[in-house]
Amino acid sequence: MSGSGVKGKGVRRKIDAVAVTRDTLTSRGGLSIFVRYIESIGVLSVLREFFGRIRRSSKGGDIGEIFKQLFCFFADGTSFHLTRFDVLKKDGGYAAGIESDGARLLSSHSVKRFFRAFSWGLSGFFRTVLLRLFIWRLRTTKPEVVVLGIDTMVMDNDEAKKREGVQWTYKRIRGFQPLHVTWERFVIDALFRGGSKQGNHGSTVIKEVRRIVKGIRSGYRSDVAIVIRADSGFMDQDFFDECDKLEVGYTCSGKLYSDIREYAAGVENSFWGRYENGHCTWDFLEMGDRRGEWDRFRRAIFTRLDEKEKQLTMDFARMESIIYTNLGMGGKMDEALGKAKLSGWLTAAGVVELHHGRGRDELVHRSLKQFCPETLPFERFAYNTAFYYTMLLAHFLFESFKEDVCREVVPVEAYPNTLRRRMIDTAAKIVRTGGRTILKVTHAVWDDLNVRSMWLKAGSMPEFSSA
Repeated sequence: MSGSGVKGKGVRRKIDAVAVTRDTLTSRGGLSIFVRYIESIGVLSVLREFFGRIRRSSKGGDIGEIFKQLFCFFADGTSFHLTRFDVLKKDGGYAAGIESDGARLLSSHSVKRFFRAFSWGLSGFFRTVLLRLFIWRLRTTKPEVVVLGIDTMVMDNDEAKKREGVQWTYKRIRGFQPLHVTWERFVIDALFRGGSKQGNHGSTVIKEVRRIVKGIRSGYRSDVAIVIRADSGFMDQDFFDECDKLEVGYTCSGKLYSDIREYAAGVENSFWGRYENGHCTWDFLEMGDRRGEWDRFRRAIFTRLDEKEKQLTMDFARMESIIYTNLGMGGKMDEALGKAKLSGWLTAAGVVELHHGRGRDELVHRSLKQFCPETLPFERFAYNTAFYYTMLLAHFLFESFKEDVCREVVPVEAYPNTLRRRMIDTAAKIVRTGGRTILKVTHAVWDDLNVRSMWLKAGSMPEFSSA
């Protein structure tokens, strides 16, 4: 009978006892491949170069080693409490898996000391590293057009202890509200800010756009087409003028004022166009619009969801909306899109389709919030700033790793927990023999994940430091 425990050939016995093994085992075998990847691309050396100054004595931990352990902490994602480091410090298998000396593993106290060494001025170095990583991705993927998204992300710290910079946000919770520039699945630039600073606060957006455009044209291609998508929080003449000056395309949601609605309501149906994306249908009306103190008219496209369709809740796909753009106005931007075989974006329907793609931009924030915590651990703003930018770097590297190494196992569109459960959480044994250290997995894992292929890919990536 099954489960009877009867002895005999081919009969598997029940487990009768438990004991301790001296073997070096880890339940996070996939982190070994992740570590191989981040060392292969040279990011740890660049971080040593930028942040080596905060190491106050030779007895302090190596900066690259500290960042490596922090990146593994976020990639693991088991717990985002800093006390998790105290648990990991006792795990020899974890140390061996990430190629660290057990005595050098971080504790929660050493992590706190590390971030408390940061001042506000060092945040610029994080942004520089992010920009260089972005240029590296462009050189790797070679896109014909670079579509950027600009938006803010509310980080909920409503139930946390008092934090410097935590303020009421437009979502009626207290937290931080950093400004993000995104590209595909990556946050490529960011400004960490208090919760009350919404959208186009001050001149930060213009400065950020200048910086990114300059980096793309000097580090990737001077003639590449660049398009920026934004929501109504960035509807501003200065922002539009800056895009025109930089010869960058934009699509931006606008605020629906009563005169716009009245004008659209009075236009005959014969002047309206129609756009379908396979799920919903919109009617659109092209017009010129000049708001308040604007010095000229701008191309605008009023859209309304077909009455037969269900109402959508996304800001960029409301029942009625208006989109401002400089595409299709005959500038150099139009020529660049033509060379990229994207002339369809110059039409009104093309602008609507392009702008509705903002949904993919917002998915970056959903991925980031699953990858790392919203509630930050420190009371001081400068320390939380450093922690936040470290999270962004870790997320960027994690997404790059997924695309470069793991795409045969997990789709690049998958959220972080999918890759964690599928690949990171892999049981492995670390064996030292003949002067070599070998990571061993079961035959099932070897074949299922194609471990040999991932190992070779992780160790053969071009360095980004030359970007």
